[in-house]
Amino acid sequence: MTVKSALRNKRLPQVLALLLAVGITLALVLVPVDWERLKNLGYLGVFLIMLLSSGSMVLPVPGLAAVFAGGLLQLNPILLGIAGGLGSALGELTGYMAGYGGRAIVEDSRRYAQVEGWMRRYGLPTIFVLSLIPNPLFDIAGFAAGALRVPLWRFLAACAAGKIIKSIIFAYAGSQSVQIIPSSWPWP
Repeated sequence: MTVKSALRNKRLPQVLALLLAVGITLALVLVPVDWERLKNLGYLGVFLIMLLSSGSMVLPVPGLAAVFAGGLLQLNPILLGIAGGLGSALGELTGYMAGYGGRAIVEDSRRYAQVEGWMRRYGLPTIFVLSLIPNPLFDIAGFAAGALRVPLWRFLAACAAGKIIKSIIFAYAGSQSVQIIPSSWPWP
């Protein structure tokens, strides 16, 4: 085996991870999603909507609105939070894989440098906090975690913990909003 082929084989997982992340994002943008049908699936629908919304690095999809709506429909807020949080955490693998496969994509940005610094200094609590609060920095945190080679299971655990808590809060907010929304509201 030559040095050149060894280098290529070492980069192969990175290239495959980047291609998979880009492929998933393109599929989410190009393949039509029947949001109405997903909404009717209850907990599974919330899981899938959150998976799709978090998996899209280009197209913003309001996944937390599905969790809130599930609360409005009086689905169990804890189960909604778990379904939404797990779907969202799995969807964030696209950012992790993109970072694992192609660090150069964002490493020149000021935001990336800031989040990477937090990751180096605080580690997984950075993933937890950024996944807990609604913010646009989480994709960058996923990139940084992948680029820094944070073990996948640790990334998923910290991400899922924060996203489940956030989803439970949104589900409870939806369930409590039923009391303040007028009965004449046009329900689906």
